Amino acid sequence: MKDQVPLDPEARADTAPQADDATPEFAPELAYKRLMMVNVVFFGRPGAADRQWALIDTGVIGTTGLIERAARERFGDHSRPAAIIMTHGHFDHIGGLEKLAGKWDTPIYAHQLELPYLNGSASYPPPDPLVSGGLMSLLSPLYPRGPIDVSRWLQALPANGSVPSMPGWRWIHTPGHAPGHISLWRESDRTLIAGDAFITTGQESAYSVAVQKPEMHGPPMYFTPDWVSARVSVQKLATLEPEVVVTGHGRPMQGESMRTALYALARDFDQVAVPKHGRYTGKPATAADGTAYREP
Repeated sequence: MKDQVPLDPEARADTAPQADDATPEFAPELAYKRLMMVNVVFFGRPGAADRQWALIDTGVIGTTGLIERAARERFGDHSRPAAIIMTHGHFDHIGGLEKLAGKWDTPIYAHQLELPYLNGSASYPPPDPLVSGGLMSLLSPLYPRGPIDVSRWLQALPANGSVPSMPGWRWIHTPGHAPGHISLWRESDRTLIAGDAFITTGQESAYSVAVQKPEMHGPPMYFTPDWVSARVSVQKLATLEPEVVVTGHGRPMQGESMRTALYALARDFDQVAVPKHGRYTGKPATAADGTAYREP
């Protein structure tokens, strides 16, 4: 495992004590829930009425009930989201997507380049299990690559950068980990929902996944097919100088310690994030040449 930039644990943005099934807030109107190895995010004030909130990503298979319970606890028994926003369509972000969209009859929004993985027409390229030696990487050939078909509810995100049902937010195209990966940005308080463009734990290691040691990492190595675009995306997000970030894996973080680590990741990306050897090192799979889309 490559050296990573450590984060001061005091930079966590969810430091208040919480019950095991709680959804801690980390910024105004934002709460997250950790589901096994991945996070989902809720946007909306507590007690928000029906169709007055949004869900970002939907966890892994088997956690749908936990998402529903967290939604009921935060918004009420009969409150449904106005939108489900997908940062991307990897298996650990779409586990509950079809069931939740069907139960709530809620539109799903994703980047245009991510739609083939969500409408049944394409699978992701193969993972790269030998990039780090960590258990999560070694197991990656077993992870589903899709596609799923939720085209009944699926729509492309607006081209103007707005985020449906999330006023004050805009989406930013941050490819690399996936062709249509997006991050969400709120300028008013400099809050960033980064998805897997970068993460705050070592996702390749089962131990790091379990203990959530705060470190700044690039996207999960085993499922990143385009390292050139991944570097540009991290550099783009670092220039925003966020105050608070929540990532797809790891704890939400805030403040100067977080920014220092993010700057270092952007500056030294090729040394600390990119595997020295791997299936996609020097030979990316991209949307531009079609290699990012495989037969289902």
